[in-house]
Amino acid sequence: MTREEVANRITEIGIVPVVRASTAKQAMQAAEAVCAGGIPIVEVTMTVPGAIEVIAQLAKSIGSEVLIGAGTVLDADTANRCIDAGAEFIVSPGFDAETVKFANRAGKVMMSGALTPTEVIAAWKTGSDFVKIFPCGTVGGAKYIKALKAPLPQIPMIPTGGVNLTTAAGFILAGAAALGIGGELVSASALESGNTSPIVEAAQNFVAIVRNARSAA
Repeated sequence: MTREEVANRITEIGIVPVVRASTAKQAMQAAEAVCAGGIPIVEVTMTVPGAIEVIAQLAKSIGSEVLIGAGTVLDADTANRCIDAGAEFIVSPGFDAETVKFANRAGKVMMSGALTPTEVIAAWKTGSDFVKIFPCGTVGGAKYIKALKAPLPQIPMIPTGGVNLTTAAGFILAGAAALGIGGELVSASALESGNTSPIVEAAQNFVAIVRNARSAA
């Protein structure tokens, strides 16, 4: 897929599941579960043991159906290795100009992290396709997104941190382009138990919430 097609797909689906797991096997199971729940996107964070190999395995096994991304990418070198492994998008918790520029040169979608208006503008001007507002929940949640979107309506924002089944609709109504959802979707306890049905169910619920909130907006 082209960079534009990937960006459009992320916006269309509206949810970016953030996979943090204690083993590579759990990360694979999480990816399969969110997909089974109707979200064909997965962000594998670099905190997962063997994360780049997990990305490579997922790209080979389900990459034709699911957008595979790399999260918690802190520098251009790591971004390069993730893209070589098959990542279609790169996510960072903060703004690193060189990482954004590298993703641009590689033709891949970039979600740079930012929090303040200055950081949001800097990330956007440098070429980030989306700006990940992190940690959003601790600085006002949906109200903070609404406040940022007022002067910056042209910047697609993805709030991450504090997004759950109760708050998700509010974030969409506030103007979020998509939602970054970690533990509230990819349950650590479900992964530890080996029963991923709660993840499938949560994915289905989040999909319904996003769809309904967009219809109401």
